[in-house]
Amino acid sequence: MNTPTTVGAFVVGLAGVFGATYGIGNAVGPVGSPPASHATGGHMTGQSTETDAHAAHGDTTEPADTREIPGGLMVSQGGYTLDLQTDTAQPGNGRLVEFTVTGPDGEAVTEYEEEHGKELHLIAVRRDFTGFQHVHPRRDRQGIWSVPLDMRPGQWRLFADFTPARNEGLTLGADLQVPGNVETSPETPETRTARVDDYTVTLAGTLTPGSDAELTLSVSQDGEPVTNLQPYLGAYGHLVALREGDLAYLHVHPDGAPGDGRTEPGPEVVFYAAVPSDGGYHLYLNFKHDGVVHTAAFNVATGDQAHDAASPAPETNTGDGSEHEDNEHGH
Repeated sequence: MNTPTTVGAFVVGLAGVFGATYGIGNAVGPVGSPPASHATGGHMTGQSTETDAHAAHGDTTEPADTREIPGGLMVSQGGYTLDLQTDTAQPGNGRLVEFTVTGPDGEAVTEYEEEHGKELHLIAVRRDFTGFQHVHPRRDRQGIWSVPLDMRPGQWRLFADFTPARNEGLTLGADLQVPGNVETSPETPETRTARVDDYTVTLAGTLTPGSDAELTLSVSQDGEPVTNLQPYLGAYGHLVALREGDLAYLHVHPDGAPGDGRTEPGPEVVFYAAVPSDGGYHLYLNFKHDGVVHTAAFNVATGDQAHDAASPAPETNTGDGSEHEDNEHGH
């Protein structure tokens, strides 16, 4: 992917609201009232900000207006619906989750455009921002998607990021409940250094609502810069941002691409992002090295709300840690 002239080629997943009927599914309430935005479908084409999420938990009615809201807050948009086979799943590793995406005709969609080598990207994360997984389900001829997920008790949010054939990209979200004793995670301070396995990843850059922010993530291993990152889904890194409060979703893509003659395979991977409002954001970086995909997690705030000092993240596992490429858990 060559460097575009706008942030639209890098930031994917910030959905605009256009059309007549939109269902808002299983989202927490709105956050903030930033300036107006300019986006289409599920893929951002310029600076994009939120005006009103209209997202009360469990509400599936049409919003009071059609102002733009971020991706992942709605279970239905533009006639397309994310339909989970069940809204509960048993705890455990490798639990099969199945779903369909239904189209305006009410039938399961069976034709998709490929984005970054896949027809559909599925993000699963618990509502306390733990257990993050970015996976790629398999689809049968009837349009039923299935994928094994590692599930701990609690309330999870699933995001389906896809582009129907001959249509614009969308990001739809739905909740999945996993019964059992829920172990709550303590609140963490702002973290700009993440440790996963024997890697350390640092984040530089400031998020500013309504403006393109340059984020630089630097990868080292055992104290040495990693200069031989491997391409994964056509890039040296993939970054997902989730907003605190309602889990509004942004899929951010890097500046440059492997083989473009200017992008080095590490240690730095540069992204551009425009967040929709002030507040806190959880960022998840996927990168591949030595044939394994790793996930590094960060917790940052926008410039006006950033903590005075950023703390390094403890060496923890986001729920997937690292995986070999043939096992898509962990991307």
